[in-house]
Amino acid sequence: MARTKEFDPDGALQSALELFWRRGYEATSMADLVEHLGIGRASIYATFGSKHELYLKALDRYSEARDPFLLAELSQPGPALPSVRAVVRRFAGEAASSEGRLNGCFITNTAAELAPHDPAAARRVEISWEHVETLLHSALVRAQAQGELPEGRDPRALARMLLVLLQGVRIVGKASNDPARVRDAAEQALALLG
Repeated sequence: MARTKEFDPDGALQSALELFWRRGYEATSMADLVEHLGIGRASIYATFGSKHELYLKALDRYSEARDPFLLAELSQPGPALPSVRAVVRRFAGEAASSEGRLNGCFITNTAAELAPHDPAAARRVEISWEHVETLLHSALVRAQAQGELPEGRDPRALARMLLVLLQGVRIVGKASNDPARVRDAAEQALALLG
C-alpha cells in the first residue's frame, strides 16, 4: 500500500520558490532546501526530482503567478498608453523598493545566473520575455490605432525597448542604493512614447 505524502507539495513548491528567489540557484544547497521546506531529501527527490527540476518548477510557478496581472493591466478597454505607462512605473517602483532590492525579479535573476549556460532555464526566460514583449506590443498597437501613439513610431521596436528597460530596471534596482536612478530612467523611456 502506497504511503500518503505527509506534506503539502504545493506549499513546499512555494517555499522552494521563495528560497531560490532570495538566494539564487547556486547558493541554495539541497541541505538548505531540506531545512527550509521541512521535508526530507528523499521526499524532495520523489516529489520534484532533482534540485534543478525543482528550480525550474519554481520558475514556472513564478511566471504563472505574475503573467495574469500583466495581461489584465495591458489589455484593459479604453486608452492603452496609460496602461503601458502604469506598468513601466510599477516595475520601476518595485525595483526601487526595499523588497525589490532584496529579491529582484526571479526571471531576471535566472537570466543573469543560469541562462547563459542552462538551456532549460534560458528557454523559460525567453518565453517570459516574449510574453511581456507581446503584451506591450499589443497595447502599443492599440494605442497607435486609437491615436495615442504617433504614426511614425514602431510599436514592436518600442515594446522591445521597454522590455529591455524593464529588465535593466530590475538589475539596477537590485544593486543600486539610489531609487531615483531607476525612476528617472523609466520616465525618460516613457517620454519616447510621446
